[in-house]
Amino acid sequence: MTLKRAEFSLVGVMALLASAAVPVGAQEHERSFDWTPLRAPQHLAQAQPSSPALEPDSQQELQIEASEGKAAALAKEAQNPIANLTSLPIQWNATPGTQWAPTSVDPSASHNQTLHVVNVQPVVPFKVSKDLTIVTRTIAPFVSQPWSSGSALNGLGDINPSLFFVPTLKGDVTVGVGPTMILPTATDRERSSKRWSAGPTGVLVVTKGPWVLGGLANNVWSFAGEKGQPVSQMLIQPFLNYNLPKGWYLTSSPIITANWNNPTGRGWTVPIGAGVGRVFKLGQQPINASLSAYWHAQQAEIDGEQLLGDVTIRAQVQFLFPKRPRS
Repeated sequence: MTLKRAEFSLVGVMALLASAAVPVGAQEHERSFDWTPLRAPQHLAQAQPSSPALEPDSQQELQIEASEGKAAALAKEAQNPIANLTSLPIQWNATPGTQWAPTSVDPSASHNQTLHVVNVQPVVPFKVSKDLTIVTRTIAPFVSQPWSSGSALNGLGDINPSLFFVPTLKGDVTVGVGPTMILPTATDRERSSKRWSAGPTGVLVVTKGPWVLGGLANNVWSFAGEKGQPVSQMLIQPFLNYNLPKGWYLTSSPIITANWNNPTGRGWTVPIGAGVGRVFKLGQQPINASLSAYWHAQQAEIDGEQLLGDVTIRAQVQFLFPKRPRS
């Protein structure tokens, strides 16, 4: 939570909308304003799923039955972001009370709109050998961005592919490291980073009893693309899951980000929250579904203002495609 690449002249449309909505006194500032930071916040457009998964060294074949025992066993073994399991998560993030632009651009702007980000996040693992699995994750965000006069700009955001090399380890710990990139694919060029960015990423997962905990981290720097503000940003996603009977689980996976190039020095976004989820079977299709909410205890500033709403609601449906037992 498909790749629409047709370019259309949003710049002209945006200029028209802005000039109609912004008072004359603010238009001089608007012409020099860098719109890049107003793209979908990184902690929404790169939100990782709370993924049920098999550890890379597991030989168990997933076959979800209606029985409580097997559903509970699957959920207990779940929530590993570097899964040896093909899946398709579709994740919706909604942030009401968002302000479309700082008041230096539009003095009438207020926290009265909703930002929507739908991430489509296919996960495909490749078993290279008994000692190594390669897991690919690609996050394609589709964004409905608040705009002037209560309107919205809709389209594809910047795509974020990642590659994890996951060695087969014994015990309760799983690790994966590799590269990640941010591609300037957004259909709305003014809200894209306009830069090719890359850097390292890594995951650590510990499974103990009903607990699954760990974290994902990456940092990317721009290396090519259009001229403009360079990209240097970090993402940290700790996750904590407690598995309950019948496939239910409690989860918390806030996404903390830092923009090292924020001109005010206030580039951190720190959400706090939790939710609930369940692994179940719909017909023959295994599904993981969850619902959570996160309060933004700290927000990055744009032109000296915090524009994002106070709370983000996250809903996810993840379709699982487990290996079937060989006959």
